[in-house]
Amino acid sequence: MSEETGNGNGRGKRKDSSETRQVLVLVGVVALIAGGIGGAGIIGSLSDKTREQGQAPQPAASLAACQAVDRADLVPDSGALFGVNLDLHARPLADYARDLGHKPAVSVSFTGFPYTAQEKIDLQRAVEQIRANGQMMLLTLEPMGGLSAVTPEAAQALAADLADFNNDGVPVLVRFAHEMNGSWYPWSQQPGRYIEAFRTLAGAVHAKAPGSAMMWAPNYAGGYPFAGGQFEAKPGTPEFADLDTDSDGALTMSDDSYAPYYPGDDAVDWVGMSLYHWGAKYPWGENELPEPNKFAEQLTGNYNGANGDDSLLPDFYHVYGEGHGNPVAIPETAALFAPAAGGDAESPIKQAWWGQLFDPATAAQFPNLKMVNWFEWDKGEVEVKGRVDWTVTNTPAVRDAFTAALPDWFRYGPPEPCRP
Repeated sequence: MSEETGNGNGRGKRKDSSETRQVLVLVGVVALIAGGIGGAGIIGSLSDKTREQGQAPQPAASLAACQAVDRADLVPDSGALFGVNLDLHARPLADYARDLGHKPAVSVSFTGFPYTAQEKIDLQRAVEQIRANGQMMLLTLEPMGGLSAVTPEAAQALAADLADFNNDGVPVLVRFAHEMNGSWYPWSQQPGRYIEAFRTLAGAVHAKAPGSAMMWAPNYAGGYPFAGGQFEAKPGTPEFADLDTDSDGALTMSDDSYAPYYPGDDAVDWVGMSLYHWGAKYPWGENELPEPNKFAEQLTGNYNGANGDDSLLPDFYHVYGEGHGNPVAIPETAALFAPAAGGDAESPIKQAWWGQLFDPATAAQFPNLKMVNWFEWDKGEVEVKGRVDWTVTNTPAVRDAFTAALPDWFRYGPPEPCRP
């Protein structure tokens, strides 16, 4: 679900995580319903699913013991990790892995930060599912109480939990306070305080959880500075002055939409940017094919098309991937198909979008692109005033085309889980 930002063009709309954050809670619900209370029930349910698929369950004693890996080893030597942001209300990770034909290398989860005791339990249950049917977690931390809540004590507690998850066989990429350059979150457009909070977390994670890494992930800046949002920087404030990078007294697309928020190479392990095909023009809702090369042009700040002229934007990939030496992730991506709307059909729209992502030319052009995660949700969206099916595995024909198109440069989770 996206949020109106008042800029009139809609090109900088975000994916709202309020529903996505249900993932962690629903992990627990799915596990408890399927297998009963406790870890034994969860493991039992996974074994039952394996039997249903005609496979013999792997005896726990025969599995290799889990080993924490170093954060540097989370970056594949070649190719890119393929992952998913999955609606666990619709189905568990095991079902998605079965339909995909692979265990996803990355599973995206959301939680508040600092998180509650219940949210910690939900995280632990997510780790159980990922260890059995995936590989690593991309954990999006949302400090809904504001950046002042990110204290050294909270950072140390997080790092200790991450170390436990790592030792249980699940590496974690921490996407902290994503889309900080937007204007719709309590941590938005506060570059100084954001950088301080990010560095506080990074220091603790790097010291105590060597199997976890920090991801910096701004919003794609088409429509920057997203005027009209609840948390936009106001003229006359220190935040406004920090964001006025060309010192002309106004915030416009001529200002650097990323640099004021960058926490530093010593704190950042990955950089990420979510890129969606919402359609050809605002207001969204019409089913429309993506323009050729749209993905690459947006990633490099060269897009000038039906969505508007974004050619003033910085080149995210080359500046923060190659220039700063970081692996680049697409934490979320998908193509809009609104079943109740007119226009092009579902399969051509989605195939045209994943065709751009999967093209061997994409791997050749972007060797630092090391992660692509599909947004696998079917949900209501505010802009469309109705349902959008972002999925690629719910419709058999789309699923078959998608799995057949998966490129050989994608990397997936291991075939067998480890034993914690």
